[in-house]
Amino acid sequence: MEKALKSRYGQIVLVIIILMIVLFCRLFILTVMQNEEWKEQATSISTKSIYTKAPRGEILDRYGRVIAGNKQAFTLQINAGESTDKELNRVCSEVVRILEKNNEQYFDNLPIIINGNKFSYTYDNDIKEWLSEQEMPTNFTARKAFNELRIRYEVDESLDRYEAQTELQNVYKIYPPISVKNMEFTKEQDKQSFLGRYKLDQKTLTEKKAKKTDLSAKEAFYQLRTYFNIDPMLSNEQARKIMVIRNEIKAMGFRKYLPADIAKGISDNTIVEVEERSAELPQVKVVSETMRYYPNANAASHIIGYLGQISESDKEYYVDKLGYNSNDLIGKEGIESAYETTLKGKDGSKNVQVNAVGELVRTISETEPEKGKDVYLTVDLELQKTAEDALKQALKQIQVGGTFQSQYGNYHYSKAYRNANVGAVVAIEVETGDVLAMASEPDFDPNLFAAGISKEDWNALQSQNPRDYMAPAPLYNVATMTPVQPGSTFKMVTATAALESGLDPYRKLHDGGRIMVGNRPYACLIWHKNGGSHGNINLAEALEVSCNYYFYDIATGKDYYKGVSLGYRTPISIDVITSYAEQYGLGKPTGIEIPERVVGVPTAEKKMEQMKTSLKLDLKSKAEKYFRGNVVKDEDKLAKSIDTIVGWTEENPTKNQIVDRLTKMNLGVKENMIDSLADLCKYTYFNYADWTLGDEFNIAIGQGENSYTPLQMANYVATIGNEGVHNKVSLIKAIEGQKPIEKEPGTKVKLTDDRHLDQIIEGMKLVANGPKGSLKGIFGNFPVEVAGKSGTAERSGKMHPPDEVAYIKQHLRQINPKLSFDQVENEMNRLMKKEPDTYRTKDGAIRQAVINLSNGTVNYEKIDAYKSNYDNFAWVLTMAPADHPKIAVAVMIVQGGTAGYAGPVAREVIGKYLQLDKTYEDFDLNTTIQ
Repeated sequence: MEKALKSRYGQIVLVIIILMIVLFCRLFILTVMQNEEWKEQATSISTKSIYTKAPRGEILDRYGRVIAGNKQAFTLQINAGESTDKELNRVCSEVVRILEKNNEQYFDNLPIIINGNKFSYTYDNDIKEWLSEQEMPTNFTARKAFNELRIRYEVDESLDRYEAQTELQNVYKIYPPISVKNMEFTKEQDKQSFLGRYKLDQKTLTEKKAKKTDLSAKEAFYQLRTYFNIDPMLSNEQARKIMVIRNEIKAMGFRKYLPADIAKGISDNTIVEVEERSAELPQVKVVSETMRYYPNANAASHIIGYLGQISESDKEYYVDKLGYNSNDLIGKEGIESAYETTLKGKDGSKNVQVNAVGELVRTISETEPEKGKDVYLTVDLELQKTAEDALKQALKQIQVGGTFQSQYGNYHYSKAYRNANVGAVVAIEVETGDVLAMASEPDFDPNLFAAGISKEDWNALQSQNPRDYMAPAPLYNVATMTPVQPGSTFKMVTATAALESGLDPYRKLHDGGRIMVGNRPYACLIWHKNGGSHGNINLAEALEVSCNYYFYDIATGKDYYKGVSLGYRTPISIDVITSYAEQYGLGKPTGIEIPERVVGVPTAEKKMEQMKTSLKLDLKSKAEKYFRGNVVKDEDKLAKSIDTIVGWTEENPTKNQIVDRLTKMNLGVKENMIDSLADLCKYTYFNYADWTLGDEFNIAIGQGENSYTPLQMANYVATIGNEGVHNKVSLIKAIEGQKPIEKEPGTKVKLTDDRHLDQIIEGMKLVANGPKGSLKGIFGNFPVEVAGKSGTAERSGKMHPPDEVAYIKQHLRQINPKLSFDQVENEMNRLMKKEPDTYRTKDGAIRQAVINLSNGTVNYEKIDAYKSNYDNFAWVLTMAPADHPKIAVAVMIVQGGTAGYAGPVAREVIGKYLQLDKTYEDFDLNTTIQ
């Protein structure tokens, strides 16, 4: 035996025996001990999952007409499955080649770009681009940028950061890409989320305090090359294309077994090529899906909203928690957003077994996709289109002094107002509070967002002038988000308060022309024009001619012409008037299902705080004028001095007391400016911080601190027409498969006598049909009697141009002919370099430069002298038929010039509604949604 083993032949035999034993043992393990495990894997390898995306629920009008629907589109997907990195990289490279050859757009969410030899994060580039657009240094932190916006737009310092953000968004249409929760740019958060997904720079990310990584874009790129095991022989450009596709697959998170969308809406050429090469590209498939489609384009765009990609920071919620695909589009605004989880369907799946050549053997299991629920709106699509068309026509014709064409009679705009390019119209069903139509202008086409909006299209939809928050901004819902002074349309509130206090509506009061409060006359337009008067009038007649003098009387309980009390049963005050405003729904949330802005009714506390804030901002902006240089340079000292002065507001000391304090308290005020500063504080701010008689007059006629949206105003007039019952506003009629929506009962305005509303409506009838009514020329020959009220709201201040530097360059000769623009520009640059914290933008620095170089001969008022004033805003509130109102309509045109100019829009809507009401009165919505 030993001899045999020593021979070559024996050794070979021994090796063979050992190998046979090993093979036998391995076969025993595989076939007996691991039988079930390998059987499962074999089945898995021959099993494929086919996923079908569920169509999104449709959004329909009250009669079932489609506003937001779906259309077929083809999507290219990749399912990585168990593919190796090498195989998957090959497939990704080939897919990109096919897509680019056929000029297809594919998802590129890889936030690292290469420009020559330079690498950069798209997140960083976006932050710098935004800062540059805002004329801020590109090294500004999120906190500095946010504080700069607060200063620039004079946001009340008493507001916390969340309230300040809301103010910037709702009032000024400024949406800073900043998370105010932790004062970081949202793009910076997205970057950290992206790097964390790949566990890049692991050491930094796992530090005790989880500090942000400082990994450069280049370092991250090369770490990703390694992570994806990309061939080192490929160029960085080729590698990046592979990374782009791998990134989409990776973004699926723990649902990586699902296919990732790579390109949507692909062409027939791409479909054919992918199908022909299915054997060599088994991970790739083309699926038929539905894509959001808005058949009526811009119609109801602000109601519907739009779709958008899931942001990096939202992926944890939508992708990981709710199971969305990372490239799914979600509702970002409007009904699309408010009812996202209702509209989103449940994707289907089919598990099939295939043979070695990929042919279908059998279907193992199948789950059908479930379409999202349809949402039925209260809106009438045809009425909505009428409202939009009428508003567009009115704005176009007002700008040129043209003629509004209508089947109910043409209306000529005798004077042009070229800045009348923003407006809104809202129509509400009086009995229910349902929105029948709601249009804002300018609007937008939500189809731009259906497959992901381009940067160019997105920029085109932004505000034309961020420095003027009344400038056209297509994405902004004017109807719900723009509270402005209502003008004389507020007078029905004042009338209600006066009647409830004891006003005799039939008592004649004499219009004495004007009432002097200090040096200011409070009067009607007729007096301002030619010293005229409305004579002796009662409540209905005062509404007809919109007599301010009469409403000054009844809002204060005094006959100013005779100098006697009106003898009310109970006292009347601003608080009484605003309490009725709230009962009518003004200054309060309406209940609408999409975002709205609510300012609240005027209060004494609010006025005091606003005055303090205005004084503080004024002193900060004029710090160099009033304070010594050492104080201006020391932010803490300056802040303490200003806070001390502002703290005197409620006390309202005399001018001599102010001078004495400024002299003795070492606040750093220049000695030669003490008297001037005392005048500013006393006569511009302190004397007006408390309620004054002028405030009472202004609020009574819808001026002053009153500020309400067109939506609130429409529901206010609907409440008058609904016998004083105030309903919550709604856009939702029904949801597919759910029980009919039960509305909460409305709340009744507290009236001691319901006839008070009848007396107010009589006056509103005269506005539309009376011999002196402001709307007689519009509704005088209308086939149905209408009750209405017009209002012209004044807006103070100047319209800031988009570029202050360009403005000053254009008007420098008028502002100060002794200065050259080179001098001003050099001084501007000096200020920004010397005091970057004070002069953060060219807009502010160039104004101060002109003042500095003018040696006190130029002030802000003189600089702004050549800017345009705001034209008056036009309001019209109507309801029809007057005796039994079914529809209430509010129209507001920004810088529309005069109240009547909004009237033709309301007339078109009422006319269309009354026709549709007859056509569809027997329609049963329940038969549509069962």
